[in-house]
Amino acid sequence: MQNPSDVLTPDAFRILQAIAQAGSFAGAARALGVVPSALTYRVRQIEDALDVLLFDRSSRQAIPTAAGTELLRQGERLRGEVDAVVNRVKRVATGWEPQLTIAVDGLIAHPALMELVCDFLDLNPPTRLRIRDEILSGTVDALSSGRADLALGAILGPSNAADLKARPLGIVRFVYAVAPHHPLAALPEPLSDAELQKHRAIVVSDSTQSATTQSFGLLEGQDSFVVGSIAAKLDAQLRGLGAGFLAEPMARPYLQTGRLIARQVERSTREISLSYAWRASGSPGKALAWWLEQLERPITRHALLEQHRGV
Repeated sequence: MQNPSDVLTPDAFRILQAIAQAGSFAGAARALGVVPSALTYRVRQIEDALDVLLFDRSSRQAIPTAAGTELLRQGERLRGEVDAVVNRVKRVATGWEPQLTIAVDGLIAHPALMELVCDFLDLNPPTRLRIRDEILSGTVDALSSGRADLALGAILGPSNAADLKARPLGIVRFVYAVAPHHPLAALPEPLSDAELQKHRAIVVSDSTQSATTQSFGLLEGQDSFVVGSIAAKLDAQLRGLGAGFLAEPMARPYLQTGRLIARQVERSTREISLSYAWRASGSPGKALAWWLEQLERPITRHALLEQHRGV
């Protein structure tokens, strides 16, 4: 019997993936340009080495078994690790990262962010740029887990700041805002928690992939409408579907035109300190270093929190 490590080659995973995608050995053979018997032989080699059945052949289709599904999943993970090694080698050779991923919290002003993206891409760098939209603790989670290289708008605390370097981005003040036709718009101020609890709250969901999530402004037992982005929360409150706290710079154009009304509440004024952060291990590549240099400028940090687009 062959050693599993001898048969689980990148080519073997490519064959298994082709069979799973095609749903048959014949279809995979056509896609790969080989005869079906060659694929059958290779799969049997792998099954013998692992002593498991990878595909259910009881019908004309080839359906991965539970063991086959797990092997395919692990193959994707291994391919990702190989890609990571290749990327690290390329970075060492050129100083530029093959890819830079930035996790961006929903409170960041996208017009200002896109101006930075334009300036970066004007350099014609060899680095592919990727932006991840995140909410609340999802921004730091993406950075800590390695899914991002830079976090903009991170909410840092003792529990999530380990192994990270961070600098202050600024403080965002929130206002409690409702549409003019919402019932809370006509009540005397300040609004008590008991009064707020009678009305639906618009809540944006935390994008973290961990078990621990954050939420702000929701009272215990209060009805809620949960949305997936800050933009959706703003839209819902403009339509009068509920009420809640909004970042003042984002709500400002609508407050000025009367499409939203700020209401005083008995609760304390809400402010959140935001940071930008990156992993502490190693020295930044050229792409990350460029972004960190831009973020050292007060005018850039101010724009990222204030330069929202009103409608």
